[in-house]
Amino acid sequence: MNSRAGAATGRSQMRKVTDFPYAWDQLITRSGEQVQNMPHPEDRPFSPEEWDKIEREGMEEAVEWPGALTHADSARGPSRFSRAPFLVIWETTRACDLACKHCRAEAVLCRHPLELTTAEAKRLMDDIRRFGRLVFVLSGGDPVQRPDIVDLVEYGSGIGLRMGLTPATTARVTPELLLRLKASDLGRLAVSLDGSNSAIHDTFRQVEGSFEHALRILRQARAVGLSTQVNTVVGRHNLDDFPSLCSLMSELGIVFWEVFFLVPLGRARPEDVPSADEVEAIFHQLYDLSKSAPFDIKATAAPHYSRVVLQRQAAERRAGTREDRPDPLAAYLYYSMKDGIGRARGVIEGDGFAFISHMGEIYPSGFLPVSAGNVRTHDLVDVYRNAPLFRQLRDRGLLKGKCGACAYREICGGCRARAYAMTGDYLESEPTCAHVPARFEVSVVGSR
Repeated sequence: MNSRAGAATGRSQMRKVTDFPYAWDQLITRSGEQVQNMPHPEDRPFSPEEWDKIEREGMEEAVEWPGALTHADSARGPSRFSRAPFLVIWETTRACDLACKHCRAEAVLCRHPLELTTAEAKRLMDDIRRFGRLVFVLSGGDPVQRPDIVDLVEYGSGIGLRMGLTPATTARVTPELLLRLKASDLGRLAVSLDGSNSAIHDTFRQVEGSFEHALRILRQARAVGLSTQVNTVVGRHNLDDFPSLCSLMSELGIVFWEVFFLVPLGRARPEDVPSADEVEAIFHQLYDLSKSAPFDIKATAAPHYSRVVLQRQAAERRAGTREDRPDPLAAYLYYSMKDGIGRARGVIEGDGFAFISHMGEIYPSGFLPVSAGNVRTHDLVDVYRNAPLFRQLRDRGLLKGKCGACAYREICGGCRARAYAMTGDYLESEPTCAHVPARFEVSVVGSR
């Protein structure tokens, strides 16, 4: 335990998130137990002196090469998440009434007989709790197809996990179910919306009425007091609709918009993935929205959004329109802290994140289906901390191509799942990043 952690031991009161200017994670439990990855008032991606130099000279010129970017966590090892993830997702089942065009799991109508049982699921949550008070999301398929889903939410919240649920947008999600989930202390309900109208959304989900169910579920969840977020998949199907989606989000009363950038896995195809320039344009729309939206925004499978945020904020500082130093999290972090779920910076596959399949396989991400073990036969905590796959993914020094040469690699790292899906190598460059590091350009020219 480092000195900061040692100083925290024995505190008996919950510290407020606002006590820390960069509150990436929940801090101290009511019993005084330290949460893994606890932030510190001095934790920032760069020191004030580094930011001054970056703002004067630009990111590429300010960072010495070779070597990773310097930040406060560097003294604690290659990753601030080397001991515990921020988030674990469990694919509770692959059964689902929808037939979404992007579905990673290629979901089917019936549950698999070898899914984790209720008892195994509770043991899994006990193991996850050994990491700390993590965010634990019950996903699918459609988790509502499990008759034990409310019992599992209640168990997880009862042992101190921060519970999330992502049901399919179908008639199975009833007002009665929402009331039971609220009574079970569900932290947040996530609902998918992939278009600003039923024509786009229902075509993508391939079931008529899914759009209206999504809006209904959000309304009914708010009515019973549940915190809500929207998940949106960005692909070629909705690029032109994205401005309308941005407008719709502000009308839904959500605390969080998770914008997922398509990974060509399962039913999704490489030609469905937007180009690097198209992704960059969406990033700028998200940043513009983040400055006024009444909710937090996260780009999932797109850590390079952090680069755009830093570039935009540094430019604003230079122009005199921003006083605060650049921050790799977008504005309005407050909204995602309200329900206790929170946010963390720098989370990518295997580095702050783990995924458990419906039959217990331990993956760095559901979109990076390379198994490091199975919870039925392996210790999840040991796999996350010590499996070569996870250790590789946490070592940004192993990244190849322009990701390996990039000055932003410690705050970004690229989407390892998309690199794997499109190149076969999870350490290769992010295929949808428009940024070309100056030193990468120099090295390519020099090799010719």
